[in-house]
Amino acid sequence: MSFADLDALTRYFRSVGATRLVCKALAENDNSKQQIYLGGSFEVLQLLPHKTIRTESLGKRPNFKAALDFSWVDDAGQTAIAPHTQLILYPDYPEVRLSGFLMGCPVAPSKFMQPVPPGQRRHFNDSDGRVLFLGVTADDRIYAYLAKTGSPISHEFTVRRNAGAYRADGVFWHIPLHGAIDTRSALLTRLREIHQAGWHVSRKLDREGRVIPYQAQNGGGFTLEALLGVRPNANAAPDYLGWEIKAYASGKVTLMTPEPDSGYYKKHGVQAFVRKYGHDAGGDVLYFTGVHRVSEVCSKTGQTLRLRGFDHLKRKIIDVGGGIELVDSEGDVSAAWTFEGLIDHWSRKHAAAAYINYAKKPAAPPEYHYLSPVLLGEETEFPLYLSALQSGNVFYDPGSKVMNVTSSRPSVKARSQFRITISNLRTLYKKFESVKL
Repeated sequence: MSFADLDALTRYFRSVGATRLVCKALAENDNSKQQIYLGGSFEVLQLLPHKTIRTESLGKRPNFKAALDFSWVDDAGQTAIAPHTQLILYPDYPEVRLSGFLMGCPVAPSKFMQPVPPGQRRHFNDSDGRVLFLGVTADDRIYAYLAKTGSPISHEFTVRRNAGAYRADGVFWHIPLHGAIDTRSALLTRLREIHQAGWHVSRKLDREGRVIPYQAQNGGGFTLEALLGVRPNANAAPDYLGWEIKAYASGKVTLMTPEPDSGYYKKHGVQAFVRKYGHDAGGDVLYFTGVHRVSEVCSKTGQTLRLRGFDHLKRKIIDVGGGIELVDSEGDVSAAWTFEGLIDHWSRKHAAAAYINYAKKPAAPPEYHYLSPVLLGEETEFPLYLSALQSGNVFYDPGSKVMNVTSSRPSVKARSQFRITISNLRTLYKKFESVKL
């Protein structure tokens, strides 16, 4: 038995819980020896869920690796885990490849993933007729199916692709699972409705999706998410139709909030860090605040942010052991973020983001009006973020504090955040536009 056609295969992916289906037309050099090429940038990390990124600094080509929860599907619909499957990120090119995808899997299509002997090669970098389908579930599992050269599914995919039925995303093609939907238009339609409705009383959704009042003064983002039906979450699940939603009221917006994974901060903790480097704010409170830009001494802290291991002219990581470092006046690293941790954090952002400005009535509870235009950014990647950091467009703007400093039970708030001004957002995306509602 085999899947009769592409629609049957799509139904199967839905039955195993896939919420996203992509595919790649394979070339002869996509095989078990040369690995499967997934793209010339790290953008694929936003498409395929992965486990923690780790650094491999030894060998001829230092790189980053990340394991996948990856299973093969055979023609009978049987599945089995390929336990050694991983992504390999080569920063010197840069490029991402899929490796170890056959080892230890009894239903893997090993026969059809072998390298072609040199004298028999015909297609080189062009498609040889094989098509790799990858279905991604909500709990970050990946199911893979290989349509063989000359198979009905391979032929049907080629015909539909050439007719413009699928959206390209790097080397991948998106296959609709529940009918085609223009997520950009759907997002703008809903934002237009919210904008035209005027003022909205502050609210949020609980984990069950119920609307609850929200009295605090920081409810601009929560209220917009509630209006969009987005439940609060701490993971990287898409906010709305695959778009990351960012509400803002000032000229700055927070991009990400990774805690340092190296330096004095990591070794001794946030309280010790603030006690050593913070300033007295009065009221028995110590703060660590101040805008820190690469290669500039922050007047508030006397510390300098530096970016180590990145060639900003070539936009490449040249030292996988590098990262962002905060250096004190003595030359010691007070806090640091390794590349592996930053890549992991950045990759869990969405490739598409909508930035929505809002006005606020400081009532009790507050009210919010979401304004036009909205800013839409698409196709971001990690080197763009590092370049924006090197140029000073992205900056470290922490707000960590220790309260009740002299008491026996002080309280601590950790707040490490990298921010950017709204006027510089476009430097993070290959496609960026302002759209009137």
